[in-house]
Amino acid sequence: MKIVFKGKTKSGKEIIIRYPVISDLEKMLNYINTLSDEKTFITYQGERETLENEKKYLEKRLQDIKNNKAVHLLVFCNKELIAASVIHMDNRTGKHLGTLGITVIKNFRGEGVGKILLKLIEEEALKNIPNLRIITLKVFSQNNIALDLYKKDGFIQYGLLPDGIFRNESFEDEVLMYKKVK
Repeated sequence: MKIVFKGKTKSGKEIIIRYPVISDLEKMLNYINTLSDEKTFITYQGERETLENEKKYLEKRLQDIKNNKAVHLLVFCNKELIAASVIHMDNRTGKHLGTLGITVIKNFRGEGVGKILLKLIEEEALKNIPNLRIITLKVFSQNNIALDLYKKDGFIQYGLLPDGIFRNESFEDEVLMYKKVK
């Protein structure tokens, strides 16, 4: 188990950030389903993931990490999975592009976890993914906290997809961002 960070949140809660292992499967399944139930700023909006699908996802992600095509970090507080981040590489003509995702459960938002995670996932990606040149992401236009975080970190908006997201029975725009890292 590779730990990349031990520290505290803004309010002093102890956190550990590390790479996933196969025994994280059930915690990851509960985590994604909890986020989905919140219907927050993620693509899951109430759908339930299955143990079988989550196992396939985790096995693929672990293989991609081994093959230097992804980095994936999990954040734990008192053995509870509270946040996650991944950068996974595209392929063929986009094999220099990594797509970023960050999620944090409700009780830990505003604790600085996303900021710490963003810094660490980028550092790990630069160390472990030799082909990475550009990090891309998509963010809900109404997610001002994430937009501000990404802008402060050097991400640049390169596109806007009007009505690209359907959530809470209405449409909202999707913001496309990138950051050159090499």
